[in-house]
Amino acid sequence: MTPVLEEALRLLRIAQGDRDAFLVLKDSPNIRLPIACFHAQQAVEKTLKAVLTVKGIPFRRTHELSELAALLSDQGISLPVSPEQLDALNPYAVVFRYDDTEIETLSRDEVVEIVSLILEWAESIIPLP
Repeated sequence: MTPVLEEALRLLRIAQGDRDAFLVLKDSPNIRLPIACFHAQQAVEKTLKAVLTVKGIPFRRTHELSELAALLSDQGISLPVSPEQLDALNPYAVVFRYDDTEIETLSRDEVVEIVSLILEWAESIIPLP
């Protein structure tokens, strides 16, 4: 296994852990939606970085999903979700974590779908051991 593939798989494993955390937290009555959605955003971010890594596309350290998606798109790699969906999820990385106002940019079900689609897409691109 190459170091590039090892790094992509590591990022994918971490993304799966963030997905799992989101799925546990999203319906918890004591957890605010932004806290749960932070993990969803992180799952998507790390998944995009995993695909960028395995494809050899350099990226800067960022939480901006649209920037990461644009790098893939520039290389002819299509994502299974729209830029608008990524833009709606992105504020959960930082903005909503430091605000106690409940602003729902996406429903829980929409977030579940985005995370599921992104992970399935990445798993079809990254050769799994």
